[in-house]
Amino acid sequence: MDIDDILAEVTADAVPQETCDLQELTRAWVTERVAPEILPYPDALMERVLERIRKQIELVEDQTGNMDPKTNFKLIVIQTELERFKFLVRSFLRARIAKLDKHPLHIFESHTNDPTLLSPSEHQYLTQHQALLSQHYHSSFLSQFPDALQRLDDTTGGMSMIDKPDEDTAVFCRVLREVGVVSVEGTDRVFEMKRGDVWVVRWSAIRQRVLLGDIELI
Repeated sequence: MDIDDILAEVTADAVPQETCDLQELTRAWVTERVAPEILPYPDALMERVLERIRKQIELVEDQTGNMDPKTNFKLIVIQTELERFKFLVRSFLRARIAKLDKHPLHIFESHTNDPTLLSPSEHQYLTQHQALLSQHYHSSFLSQFPDALQRLDDTTGGMSMIDKPDEDTAVFCRVLREVGVVSVEGTDRVFEMKRGDVWVVRWSAIRQRVLLGDIELI
């Protein structure tokens, strides 16, 4: 650990939890919008953020109508901060829902292997969405096909019917901690990622590092 890491830890300890949550939520929002695949749902973070939003809404409702100028100014500040959190939460969830709509079968299969991938509400949405979609396809045209050709998740013949995100999509990223040498699978490309570097690289090459927090998407 060098002096920069020590200073970073001291600074992090001095930052209020609300500020840390806002930074973490902003980073999760950017990452979810940039990454080609859906990422594990940040359950603890969202629980803290949603609870804070609920309490702030209650405070604003209780204090609304107070004629004290100081109180009114305080409410304006709280409402401004509240809207910022609400915007980030809505945009974050919309980015995830868009991926659920685009790759439902793939995400359903991934969630089966990793239950932390989706929140309970997202899993319920995905299940109902896929049920409605399957019913619509079946009534529209699948019922006219032979039984062997009616499955939406068919993988016979060496070809999968499940649409998956492109893991080789290029993404912009910033290195937060020393990563070392990184290789791109399927190529002879090898490079060293140092703290502070900004790269354009395949998502598949840095996925695990992003999940570990060593790299952030930008």
